[in-house]
Amino acid sequence: MSQTPEVSRGPVVTPTRVVIAVCLIAPFVAMLWVGSYAKTDPAFIGIPFFYWYQMAWVLISTALTMIAFKLWQRDQRARSAAKGGASQ
Repeated sequence: MSQTPEVSRGPVVTPTRVVIAVCLIAPFVAMLWVGSYAKTDPAFIGIPFFYWYQMAWVLISTALTMIAFKLWQRDQRARSAAKGGASQ
């Protein structure tokens, strides 16, 4: 009995994985582009823009990371089902 070795392909780029990457990269870009938020106006309930912008990104980052995680789980289940494996 001869077994054929499994051919391992490189990483597959799919639209879902591109969305995952954008979800994970967006907070870094937003925080590293300091010139876009290094100002005091507009103030929100007395808090300068610089501070509330960063705090807003804490919440946005949490939501984007959760979306990326759920998309990754769905992608892994689909890949596992396509290979004929059991879902996790």
